[in-house]
Amino acid sequence: MKILSSFFICVFMLCSISYGQTTSAVKELMGRVLEKDFPVSFELKKQGDSTFFTYKVSDGKLYIQGSDNVALCRGLYDYIKSNHFGLFSWSGNNMNLPTHLQDGCTKRVVSPFSYHYYFNVVTYGYTMPYWDWNRWEKEIDWMALHGVNMPLALVANEAISARVWAKLGLTSKEIDDYFAGPAHLPWMRMGNISNIDGPLPETWHEQQIALQHKILKRMKELDMKPICPAFAGFVPKAIKRLYPDVTFTETSWAGAFHNWMLSPKEELFHSIGKMFIEEWEKEFGKNDYYIADSFNEMDIPFPPKDDPKRYTLLAEYGERVYKSIKDGNKDAIWVMQGWMFGYMRDIWDYKTLQALVSKVPDDKMLLLDLAVDYNKHIWHSDVNWEFYKGFYNKPWVYSVIPNMGSKCGMTGVLEFYANGHWEALRSANKGNLVAFGMAPEGIENNEVIYELLSDAGWADKEIDLQQWLRNYSICRYGSYPEELKLFWNHMLASVYGSFTDHPRYNWQFRPSATRKGSINTCKMFYEGIEKLINVPEELKQSELFKYDLAQWTAAYVGGKLELLINHIERAYEEDNLVLAKNLESQFETLMLRMDAMLSPFPTSNMQEWIDKARAFGTTTEEADKYESNARRIITIWGPPVDDYSARIWSGLIRDYYLPRWKAYFAQKKSNVKFDFAKWESKWVEKTIGLSKVNTPEDIFKESVSLIQDAYFIQPVGEVVAKLGSWSPADVNLSWTEMEWSITRTQLNKLKGIRVCAKDGDITIASISLWADGIKVKEVNEEKTTSPTCYYDFACGDNISGNNTLVLKIKFKQTHELVSSGFLEAVYY
Repeated sequence: MKILSSFFICVFMLCSISYGQTTSAVKELMGRVLEKDFPVSFELKKQGDSTFFTYKVSDGKLYIQGSDNVALCRGLYDYIKSNHFGLFSWSGNNMNLPTHLQDGCTKRVVSPFSYHYYFNVVTYGYTMPYWDWNRWEKEIDWMALHGVNMPLALVANEAISARVWAKLGLTSKEIDDYFAGPAHLPWMRMGNISNIDGPLPETWHEQQIALQHKILKRMKELDMKPICPAFAGFVPKAIKRLYPDVTFTETSWAGAFHNWMLSPKEELFHSIGKMFIEEWEKEFGKNDYYIADSFNEMDIPFPPKDDPKRYTLLAEYGERVYKSIKDGNKDAIWVMQGWMFGYMRDIWDYKTLQALVSKVPDDKMLLLDLAVDYNKHIWHSDVNWEFYKGFYNKPWVYSVIPNMGSKCGMTGVLEFYANGHWEALRSANKGNLVAFGMAPEGIENNEVIYELLSDAGWADKEIDLQQWLRNYSICRYGSYPEELKLFWNHMLASVYGSFTDHPRYNWQFRPSATRKGSINTCKMFYEGIEKLINVPEELKQSELFKYDLAQWTAAYVGGKLELLINHIERAYEEDNLVLAKNLESQFETLMLRMDAMLSPFPTSNMQEWIDKARAFGTTTEEADKYESNARRIITIWGPPVDDYSARIWSGLIRDYYLPRWKAYFAQKKSNVKFDFAKWESKWVEKTIGLSKVNTPEDIFKESVSLIQDAYFIQPVGEVVAKLGSWSPADVNLSWTEMEWSITRTQLNKLKGIRVCAKDGDITIASISLWADGIKVKEVNEEKTTSPTCYYDFACGDNISGNNTLVLKIKFKQTHELVSSGFLEAVYY
């Protein structure tokens, strides 16, 4: 890449622009992302409150005007993509810019939105906890080109919190005992947890402050409006030593984690909130937007609905939170996430939210309507702007959550992501809709969704999805053959035409947990990926096509491995140990080949994740600690939120998922119970690196070979109804409890549970359903298999659970004979 001075760039500045902007940050971005000299002229120009760009080519030069620097970047990227010159992505870039530009190409786009929001609070845990400046710089470039001008910027939150608490008189140890490890900080900030993988060394705070200075400087140079952290009320328990009479509530989350929340009535709440903003701006300068979330997936400590005190207290609460921010910066705007608006409507009804925001000035609040895709495709409920009647005239952000936990499984309704926001724009209840947002819990996967969403937020008319996929493919790979068109149509009829909130294969769960995963691996899914085997030769030369083919192949083989597990289970149920052994060998071979195929790609390689974490350590001890934290978040999480952040990653497959399944199969042969929890915890705490892997020489050939070898694995009859099994190692003459995961899709169709003993009857005392660690349904009725028994267990559609849905059965052997068997789901 040539240095910036080699670019033929002419920059115009209008004297009418009074806010002192320059386009130097745009020029520097071009120097990083373009691959050749490119004749372009930039001009900043205001046209009322419009967020817009225009461009034209004249005399072989591209002239771009825009309302701010992000709009100029978006205009440049739009020109590149509209002319099929390339694409800029997490997995790599494909830039084929011409040496001469053809005159006459003109375009004007006025975005329907003033702001384009990006990130989720927990993206900072699932994807970004160990990013350095090099990675952050690339992401800010990605944001600017994709038109993002309102990103969350939460780095260094704890450094500022520690300063405030130290000024109050807390000791270093009291503060350290509160902090969680880097990957778990988002949930500590929201009051869900504390202390997991803590403490944080002083070197961490120093690194994060230096990093945030660079992040905010670059964001503001590009005219972005970063949303920075504010004080939401959560404090170390040790605050009681300094303020013994202060009132706070111990929070509980997922039935296992805790934090401590100050009452906003306390003067200390106001003092800390004000001090935090002052300390933040003393370090990083003035900011406009501050986020504070106090009730993430938690009950609220107020009287029940329809009690007038509930609404009075909530109004006072909202007023006090805002005042603590305002008194630190009189111009600041309070930002609040809206996950709870749809997820917890049993708590957050119309009057409850209205009361909370009633005493905050309309122009001093921004509500993030975080998850419209969940309203539409998971909860099947009224969208929030209709339910809350335009959010009481508060400015708000239309947003979606295309990913939970940075899972790699393919899912998402592309047509909805392309055009779903027009429903809000045309609604009589759209209120003060000011921004379009995407708030994934994790990124660097399912890239087509984010390219589509960023285009949708800037489109001034509905997107023709078929045409968009054609343009996307040409920009990404260089061509759009018939095989690729057929592939996309099959994906639209399967994984990209449906939405699963937690897409995982059964082999990504702890063995025996579930027999059926949640990814839409229907016939169209498999047939679509099979089309890619026969693509023309020119497509095989595209590096981005090789990357994507590896991801699609892993998805294909992943689905076939799920089927293979069920064949192995059936072999054991039929006492066919020879067949079981042969199938297990096939399972291991496919797992290892899939792992090796993904190894060349940084976004699919766990070693890259570990290396990033270890790089923050200034000592071997610190590096080991960060590696353990990085391992924990993508596996056992805490525990007990096991396998939430399931990844289809090289390293994780061969060293974590495969050994668990081998232990499970060995348990079936020996009838000696394996302690999975102990093994998992030991693996998380192990810091000796990953095992070696041999990368295939030709990724395309290996992908084709894997698809061909996995092709003949077909479903076992009626296995969809089977939930799990038990072996003699799991049950004895004393009461014991065992659990099996169940997906939300299965639960919605569930009529009853049939318990089938293959050998030796069992006696069941109870069957219960647990959602995120909380028991939501239980049937207490003692029954004995002979060889089966049945329980009515219809749950309806009112069971909520963001992460895990688990069936637990309390049972024991009925006689001395050892027992094995399985559970079947009986559907409506």
